Amino acid sequence: MIRISDIRKRFGTLEVLKGVSLDVADGEVVSIVGASGAGKTTLLQIVGTLSRPDAGRVEIGGQDVFALGDKALSCFRNERIGFVFQFHHLLPEFTALENVCIPGWIGGRPRAEVARRADELLAMVGLTARRDHKPGQLSGGEQQRVAIARALINSPAVLLADEPSGNLDSHNRDEIHRLFFELRERLGQTVVIVTHDEGLAAMADRRIVMSDGAIVR
Repeated sequence: MIRISDIRKRFGTLEVLKGVSLDVADGEVVSIVGASGAGKTTLLQIVGTLSRPDAGRVEIGGQDVFALGDKALSCFRNERIGFVFQFHHLLPEFTALENVCIPGWIGGRPRAEVARRADELLAMVGLTARRDHKPGQLSGGEQQRVAIARALINSPAVLLADEPSGNLDSHNRDEIHRLFFELRERLGQTVVIVTHDEGLAAMADRRIVMSDGAIVR
Protein backbone atom coordinates (compact mmCIF):
# COMPACT_ATOMS: atom_id res chain seq x y z
CA MET A 1 0.00 0.00 0.00
CA ILE A 2 2.81 2.42 0.90
CA ARG A 3 6.29 2.30 -0.62
CA ILE A 4 8.85 4.81 0.66
CA SER A 5 12.14 4.80 -1.24
CA ASP A 6 15.34 6.59 -0.17
CA ILE A 7 13.62 9.68 1.29
CA ARG A 8 15.95 12.53 2.13
CA LYS A 9 15.06 15.85 3.73
CA ARG A 10 17.20 18.74 4.89
CA PHE A 11 16.29 21.92 6.74
CA GLY A 12 19.14 24.33 6.13
CA THR A 13 22.33 22.54 7.12
CA LEU A 14 20.45 19.93 9.21
CA GLU A 15 19.84 16.61 7.45
CA VAL A 16 16.64 15.34 9.05
CA LEU A 17 16.04 12.23 6.91
CA LYS A 18 18.99 10.29 5.53
CA GLY A 19 17.69 7.91 2.89
CA VAL A 20 14.68 6.30 4.58
CA SER A 21 13.01 3.35 2.84
CA LEU A 22 9.99 1.43 4.13
CA ASP A 23 7.13 -0.66 2.73
CA VAL A 24 3.76 -0.91 4.51
CA ALA A 25 1.34 -3.62 3.38
CA ASP A 26 -2.37 -3.17 2.79
CA GLY A 27 -4.21 -3.54 6.11
CA GLU A 28 -1.02 -3.40 8.19
CA VAL A 29 -0.67 -1.35 11.39
CA VAL A 30 2.87 0.00 11.74
CA SER A 31 4.23 2.07 14.62
CA ILE A 32 7.24 4.36 14.33
CA VAL A 33 9.15 5.17 17.51
CA GLY A 34 12.34 6.99 18.43
CA ALA A 35 13.66 9.89 20.45
CA SER A 36 12.54 13.44 19.74
CA GLY A 37 14.41 14.73 16.70
CA ALA A 38 14.78 11.28 15.13
CA GLY A 39 12.79 12.37 12.05
CA LYS A 40 9.53 10.50 12.76
CA THR A 41 7.12 13.40 12.27
CA THR A 42 8.99 14.73 9.24
CA LEU A 43 8.71 11.30 7.62
CA LEU A 44 5.00 11.12 8.42
CA GLN A 45 4.44 14.59 6.94
CA ILE A 46 6.18 13.53 3.73
CA VAL A 47 4.17 10.30 3.49
CA GLY A 48 1.06 12.41 4.04
CA THR A 49 2.16 14.80 1.24
CA LEU A 50 2.16 17.76 3.65
CA SER A 51 5.86 18.25 2.91
CA ARG A 52 7.94 17.38 -0.16
CA PRO A 53 11.21 15.46 0.18
CA ASP A 54 14.47 16.73 -1.25
CA ALA A 55 15.00 13.33 -2.84
CA GLY A 56 13.30 9.95 -2.95
CA ARG A 57 9.88 8.60 -3.85
CA VAL A 58 6.60 7.90 -2.05
CA GLU A 59 3.99 5.62 -3.62
CA ILE A 60 0.51 5.13 -2.14
CA GLY A 61 -1.65 2.52 -3.82
CA GLY A 62 0.78 2.52 -6.75
CA GLN A 63 0.61 6.29 -7.26
CA ASP A 64 3.87 8.22 -7.23
CA VAL A 65 2.39 11.05 -5.16
CA PHE A 66 5.03 13.69 -5.83
CA ALA A 67 4.64 13.25 -9.58
CA LEU A 68 1.28 14.97 -9.18
CA GLY A 69 0.82 18.71 -9.63
CA ASP A 70 -0.18 20.81 -6.64
CA LYS A 71 -3.94 20.73 -7.34
CA ALA A 72 -4.01 17.00 -8.09
CA LEU A 73 -1.88 16.33 -5.01
CA SER A 74 -4.29 18.30 -2.82
CA CYS A 75 -7.22 16.26 -4.17
CA PHE A 76 -5.29 13.01 -3.66
CA ARG A 77 -4.50 13.99 -0.06
CA ASN A 78 -8.13 14.78 0.74
CA GLU A 79 -9.46 11.59 -0.85
CA ARG A 80 -6.80 9.00 -0.07
CA ILE A 81 -5.06 10.02 3.17
CA GLY A 82 -6.61 10.43 6.60
CA PHE A 83 -4.81 12.32 9.37
CA VAL A 84 -5.10 12.12 13.16
CA PHE A 85 -2.96 14.50 15.21
CA GLN A 86 -2.24 14.83 18.94
CA PHE A 87 -4.45 17.90 19.08
CA HIS A 88 -7.83 17.37 17.52
CA HIS A 89 -8.12 20.49 15.31
CA LEU A 90 -11.92 20.33 15.40
CA LEU A 91 -13.77 23.47 14.36
CA PRO A 92 -15.43 24.78 17.54
CA GLU A 93 -18.48 26.30 15.83
CA PHE A 94 -19.55 22.99 14.25
CA THR A 95 -21.10 19.89 15.78
CA ALA A 96 -19.35 16.53 15.92
CA LEU A 97 -21.35 15.39 12.88
CA GLU A 98 -20.48 18.52 10.90
CA ASN A 99 -16.78 18.23 11.79
CA VAL A 100 -16.74 14.67 10.48
CA CYS A 101 -18.52 15.73 7.28
CA ILE A 102 -16.19 18.59 6.35
CA PRO A 103 -13.56 16.65 4.32
CA GLY A 104 -16.34 14.92 2.37
CA TRP A 105 -18.03 18.21 1.60
CA ILE A 106 -14.71 19.76 0.57
CA GLY A 107 -14.32 16.83 -1.83
CA GLY A 108 -17.63 17.73 -3.47
CA ARG A 109 -19.54 14.60 -2.48
CA PRO A 110 -23.36 14.89 -2.02
CA ARG A 111 -24.10 16.37 1.39
CA ALA A 112 -26.72 13.78 2.35
CA GLU A 113 -24.43 10.89 1.39
CA VAL A 114 -21.59 12.36 3.45
CA ALA A 115 -23.88 12.92 6.46
CA ARG A 116 -25.07 9.29 6.32
CA ARG A 117 -21.48 8.05 6.28
CA ALA A 118 -20.57 10.42 9.11
CA ASP A 119 -23.39 8.97 11.22
CA GLU A 120 -22.08 5.46 10.52
CA LEU A 121 -18.55 6.42 11.55
CA LEU A 122 -19.70 8.18 14.71
CA ALA A 123 -21.59 5.01 15.62
CA MET A 124 -18.44 2.98 14.93
CA VAL A 125 -16.43 5.12 17.37
CA GLY A 126 -19.22 5.07 19.96
CA LEU A 127 -20.45 8.66 19.67
CA THR A 128 -23.95 8.46 18.22
CA ALA A 129 -25.36 10.15 21.31
CA ARG A 130 -22.88 13.01 20.96
CA ARG A 131 -23.35 13.72 17.24
CA ASP A 132 -24.98 17.11 17.80
CA HIS A 133 -22.55 18.32 20.47
CA LYS A 134 -19.88 20.89 19.70
CA PRO A 135 -16.23 20.20 20.59
CA GLY A 136 -16.40 22.33 23.75
CA GLN A 137 -19.09 19.94 25.06
CA LEU A 138 -16.95 16.84 24.49
CA SER A 139 -14.18 15.27 26.56
CA GLY A 140 -10.67 15.01 25.16
CA GLY A 141 -11.17 11.34 24.34
CA GLU A 142 -14.47 12.06 22.61
CA GLN A 143 -12.89 14.85 20.58
CA GLN A 144 -10.15 12.50 19.43
CA ARG A 145 -12.73 9.90 18.38
CA VAL A 146 -14.49 12.59 16.35
CA ALA A 147 -11.14 13.41 14.74
CA ILE A 148 -10.61 9.74 13.85
CA ALA A 149 -14.10 9.53 12.30
CA ARG A 150 -13.33 12.70 10.33
CA ALA A 151 -10.10 11.15 9.05
CA LEU A 152 -12.09 8.18 7.72
CA ILE A 153 -14.96 10.04 6.03
CA ASN A 154 -13.48 9.75 2.52
CA SER A 155 -12.50 6.06 2.97
CA PRO A 156 -8.78 6.83 2.72
CA ALA A 157 -6.22 4.32 1.54
CA VAL A 158 -4.08 5.07 4.59
CA LEU A 159 -4.59 6.55 8.04
CA LEU A 160 -1.62 8.47 9.45
CA ALA A 161 -1.54 9.27 13.16
CA ASP A 162 0.98 11.51 14.94
CA GLU A 163 0.99 10.99 18.73
CA PRO A 164 -2.77 10.31 18.65
CA SER A 165 -3.03 9.57 22.38
CA GLY A 166 -0.34 11.93 23.64
CA ASN A 167 -2.81 14.42 25.09
CA LEU A 168 -5.14 11.92 26.82
CA ASP A 169 -5.47 10.36 30.25
CA SER A 170 -4.76 6.66 30.67
CA HIS A 171 -8.38 5.50 30.22
CA ASN A 172 -8.97 7.48 27.05
CA ARG A 173 -5.51 6.58 25.76
CA ASP A 174 -6.32 2.87 26.03
CA GLU A 175 -9.68 3.40 24.30
CA ILE A 176 -8.04 5.20 21.38
CA HIS A 177 -5.37 2.50 21.08
CA ARG A 178 -8.01 -0.24 20.84
CA LEU A 179 -9.97 1.80 18.31
CA PHE A 180 -7.17 1.78 15.73
CA PHE A 181 -7.10 -2.01 15.74
CA GLU A 182 -10.89 -2.28 15.62
CA LEU A 183 -10.81 -0.07 12.52
CA ARG A 184 -8.28 -2.38 10.93
CA GLU A 185 -10.51 -5.37 11.64
CA ARG A 186 -13.73 -3.70 10.45
CA LEU A 187 -12.44 -1.63 7.54
CA GLY A 188 -9.15 -3.28 6.58
CA GLN A 189 -7.55 0.08 7.27
CA THR A 190 -3.82 0.60 6.72
CA VAL A 191 -2.43 2.63 9.64
CA VAL A 192 0.93 4.27 10.34
CA ILE A 193 1.33 5.66 13.86
CA VAL A 194 4.14 7.86 15.17
CA THR A 195 4.17 7.51 18.95
CA HIS A 196 6.23 7.76 22.11
CA ASP A 197 3.79 5.36 23.80
CA GLU A 198 5.54 2.00 23.96
CA GLY A 199 2.29 0.24 24.82
CA LEU A 200 0.69 1.40 21.58
CA ALA A 201 3.87 0.73 19.60
CA ALA A 202 4.01 -2.85 20.86
CA MET A 203 0.43 -3.52 19.75
CA ALA A 204 1.30 -2.82 16.10
CA ASP A 205 2.08 -5.51 13.54
CA ARG A 206 5.55 -3.94 13.22
CA ARG A 207 7.48 -1.51 15.40
CA ILE A 208 9.90 0.63 13.38
CA VAL A 209 12.67 2.40 15.32
CA MET A 210 14.19 5.63 13.97
CA SER A 211 17.32 7.36 15.18
CA ASP A 212 19.14 10.37 13.76
CA GLY A 213 17.14 10.47 10.53
CA ALA A 214 17.34 6.76 9.69
CA ILE A 215 15.54 3.50 10.40
CA VAL A 216 17.73 1.45 12.71
CA ARG A 217 15.42 -1.56 13.14
